[in-house]
Amino acid sequence: MELSGASTETLKEAAEALKAQLARFGEISALEDSLSYDKEELILQLTPQGQALGLTIDDLGRTLRARLNGIEAATYPDGPRTASIRVELPSDELTADFLDRLLIRTGPAATGEGNFVPLADIVTVERRTGFSVIRRENGVQVISVTGDISEDNADRAAAIQTELTENILPRLEEDFGITTYTAGLAEQERDFLSDAMTGLVLCLAGIYLTLSWVFSSWVRPFVVMAIIPFGLVGAIWGHFIWEVPLSMFSVVGLIGMVGIIINDSIVLVTTVDEYASERGLFPAIIDGAADRLRPVFLTTATTVLGLAPLLYETSQQAQFLRPTVITLTYGLGFGLVLVLLVVPALLAIGHDIGRNARAFRRGLAQNSRATGLSGLLGLGVAGIAALFAVTLGATIVMGALPGFLGGGGSMQVALGLFVAGAAIWTFALWLVASLRFAAASRP
Repeated sequence: MELSGASTETLKEAAEALKAQLARFGEISALEDSLSYDKEELILQLTPQGQALGLTIDDLGRTLRARLNGIEAATYPDGPRTASIRVELPSDELTADFLDRLLIRTGPAATGEGNFVPLADIVTVERRTGFSVIRRENGVQVISVTGDISEDNADRAAAIQTELTENILPRLEEDFGITTYTAGLAEQERDFLSDAMTGLVLCLAGIYLTLSWVFSSWVRPFVVMAIIPFGLVGAIWGHFIWEVPLSMFSVVGLIGMVGIIINDSIVLVTTVDEYASERGLFPAIIDGAADRLRPVFLTTATTVLGLAPLLYETSQQAQFLRPTVITLTYGLGFGLVLVLLVVPALLAIGHDIGRNARAFRRGLAQNSRATGLSGLLGLGVAGIAALFAVTLGATIVMGALPGFLGGGGSMQVALGLFVAGAAIWTFALWLVASLRFAAASRP
C-alpha cells in the first residue's frame, strides 16, 4: 500500500495503524514500512537573541553545512579532467562538543562590529530520532507498507483483500486525511489483466473477421465462436479438481485456448455446410457430426495428450506452468464433448430463427400499411435511443444522471434504469402492435 498526502509524522502514524490492523490476520506476514527510524536528528530553532541579531535559520544552516562538509573554493583543469580545491576544518576539530564551542559571526549588518557569538546563545537544540530515507514520487512524499499474504486459501485471501479495500483503507483515509493506493503485486496484476483484456478483445476480433471472410457471413462466425465460453467452464473445473487457484498464468492459457478450441467447431461447421448444399440442414447436421467425430477427436486429443505430462511434473519450474496447462487441457477436453452437442444445436436454432425472421418480414411487408408496424418500429428505436442518451449516455459523459432523474447515481444505477425503461417501452409497443394486428386481421 502507498500512503501519501500528509506530513512525515502523520504518514508514519498512519503506517503504524495500518500495520496494526493487518496484523490481526494470521494469513499476513512480514509487515513493514519504508519510513524507518535510523539516525538521530538535531532540530535547531533560533532564540529571541538570535532573531534580534538578524540571523535566519537558512543562513545558519548554510554556515553549519560549510563548517561540517567544507566548501569548494575553486576548480581548475587537470588534463582531461577537472580538479577542485576544497577548504575544510581539520578532523580533530569535528568532535562531539563541536556545537558547544562553535562561534557564529553575526555580521556588520547586525551589530556594526561583526562580532562572533556562541551558537548555544542563539539557538535551542532538540534531539530526536529521524528517518533514514524519505521517498518522493512526482514531488509528493510517499510511504510504502508491504507484506505477504498467504494464498493457500484463495477464498480467505480474497476476503482479506475485500476487508482491506472496503473498510480498513477508507477508515484510514478518514482518520489521517491521507491518500492510499494499492501497489506491488496487486498493481502488476491490474496492469496485466488490463493488457490481457485488450489482447483478448483483439484476438476475438481477428478471429471473427477471418471467419466472416472465410464463411462469407456475419452470423456464421458467432456459431463457430460460441464454443469458447464452454471451454472456460472446463478450465474452471480443471482448476477446481487440481486445487489450483486461478492466476495470471490461467489468463495466458485462456487466451491461447481461444484460438485452439474453435478448430473443432470450424471442422464441424464446414462439413455441415458442405452437406447442406446437397440435402436438408437437419440430415446434414446428423451426418456431419457423425462423419467428423474422428477428426474432431484427433484435433483435440493431440494437443491434450501432448500437454498432459506437464500436469504431473513435480519440478519447481513446472509449477508456474501448471495453471496454463490446466486451462488448455481441460478447456479443450471439455470443449471436445460440447462441440458435438452445442454447435449442431446452434446451427438448428439459427435455421429456425432465420425461418421465423423471414416469415416475420413477409408478414410485416403485407400488413405494415394496415397496422402501421413500420412506424411503431421506428418509434421503438427512437425511444430506446433517447432512453440510452438520458441514462447511460449522460452518466458516461457527465458522470451523473440528469437532474430530472435525481442527479448523482453510478453506472450500475444508470444501467438498471436503461434496462427497466427499455423493457417497459418494448412491452408497450408490442402490446399496441398486437392490438393493431388483431384489428387488421378481422374480416
